[in-house]
Amino acid sequence: MAITKSAKKALRQNLKRREQNTVYKNKMKKLIKEMRSLVSAKKIDEAKKILPGVYEILDKTAKKGIIKKNTASRKKSRLTKLLQKNQK
Repeated sequence: MAITKSAKKALRQNLKRREQNTVYKNKMKKLIKEMRSLVSAKKIDEAKKILPGVYEILDKTAKKGIIKKNTASRKKSRLTKLLQKNQK
Protein backbone atom coordinates (compact mmCIF):
# COMPACT_ATOMS: atom_id res chain seq x y z
CA MET A 1 0.00 0.00 0.00
CA ALA A 2 1.14 3.54 -0.72
CA ILE A 3 2.79 5.26 2.24
CA THR A 4 3.97 8.69 1.11
CA LYS A 5 1.62 11.48 0.16
CA SER A 6 2.87 11.54 -3.43
CA ALA A 7 2.45 7.76 -3.79
CA LYS A 8 -1.15 8.01 -2.58
CA LYS A 9 -1.84 10.76 -5.12
CA ALA A 10 -0.20 8.71 -7.89
CA LEU A 11 -2.42 5.77 -6.96
CA ARG A 12 -5.54 7.95 -7.16
CA GLN A 13 -4.46 9.29 -10.54
CA ASN A 14 -3.72 5.80 -11.82
CA LEU A 15 -7.16 4.51 -10.82
CA LYS A 16 -8.90 7.48 -12.42
CA ARG A 17 -6.92 7.13 -15.66
CA ARG A 18 -7.43 3.37 -15.83
CA GLU A 19 -11.19 3.86 -15.48
CA GLN A 20 -11.23 6.42 -18.28
CA ASN A 21 -9.03 4.27 -20.51
CA THR A 22 -11.31 1.25 -20.11
CA VAL A 23 -14.29 3.39 -21.16
CA TYR A 24 -12.53 4.36 -24.40
CA LYS A 25 -11.24 0.82 -25.03
CA ASN A 26 -14.70 -0.67 -24.53
CA LYS A 27 -16.28 1.89 -26.89
CA MET A 28 -13.63 1.12 -29.49
CA LYS A 29 -14.03 -2.65 -29.18
CA LYS A 30 -17.83 -2.42 -29.26
CA LEU A 31 -17.86 -0.33 -32.45
CA ILE A 32 -15.32 -2.56 -34.20
CA LYS A 33 -17.24 -5.68 -33.25
CA GLU A 34 -20.50 -4.11 -34.44
CA MET A 35 -18.95 -3.16 -37.77
CA ARG A 36 -17.50 -6.63 -38.30
CA SER A 37 -20.87 -8.23 -37.53
CA LEU A 38 -22.63 -5.91 -39.99
CA VAL A 39 -20.13 -6.78 -42.72
CA SER A 40 -20.50 -10.51 -42.06
CA ALA A 41 -24.30 -10.08 -42.21
CA LYS A 42 -23.86 -8.37 -45.62
CA LYS A 43 -25.31 -5.08 -44.32
CA ILE A 44 -22.69 -3.01 -46.12
CA ASP A 45 -24.65 0.28 -46.16
CA GLU A 46 -25.09 0.24 -42.38
CA ALA A 47 -21.42 -0.64 -41.92
CA LYS A 48 -20.46 2.34 -44.10
CA LYS A 49 -22.50 4.63 -41.86
CA ILE A 50 -20.66 3.36 -38.76
CA LEU A 51 -17.19 3.68 -40.32
CA PRO A 52 -16.67 7.43 -39.56
CA GLY A 53 -17.57 6.77 -35.92
CA VAL A 54 -15.06 3.93 -35.79
CA TYR A 55 -12.38 6.18 -37.28
CA GLU A 56 -13.19 8.89 -34.76
CA ILE A 57 -12.92 6.63 -31.71
CA LEU A 58 -9.72 5.01 -33.01
CA ASP A 59 -8.13 8.43 -33.56
CA LYS A 60 -9.25 9.63 -30.15
CA THR A 61 -7.87 6.59 -28.34
CA ALA A 62 -4.58 6.99 -30.21
CA LYS A 63 -4.43 10.69 -29.37
CA LYS A 64 -4.99 9.98 -25.68
CA GLY A 65 -2.26 7.33 -25.71
CA ILE A 66 -4.52 4.39 -24.96
CA ILE A 67 -3.43 2.65 -28.15
CA LYS A 68 -0.50 3.54 -30.37
CA LYS A 69 -0.87 5.62 -33.53
CA ASN A 70 0.20 2.76 -35.81
CA THR A 71 -2.23 0.38 -34.11
CA ALA A 72 -5.08 2.78 -34.86
CA SER A 73 -3.93 3.10 -38.47
CA ARG A 74 -3.66 -0.67 -38.84
CA LYS A 75 -7.15 -1.23 -37.44
CA LYS A 76 -8.64 1.46 -39.71
CA SER A 77 -6.87 -0.02 -42.71
CA ARG A 78 -8.03 -3.57 -42.01
CA LEU A 79 -11.63 -2.50 -41.44
CA THR A 80 -11.66 -0.48 -44.67
CA LYS A 81 -10.10 -3.40 -46.53
CA LEU A 82 -12.75 -5.74 -45.11
CA LEU A 83 -15.51 -3.37 -46.20
CA GLN A 84 -14.04 -3.01 -49.72
CA LYS A 85 -13.65 -6.78 -50.11
CA ASN A 86 -17.26 -7.49 -49.15
CA GLN A 87 -18.67 -4.61 -51.15
CA LYS A 88 -18.22 -6.42 -54.46
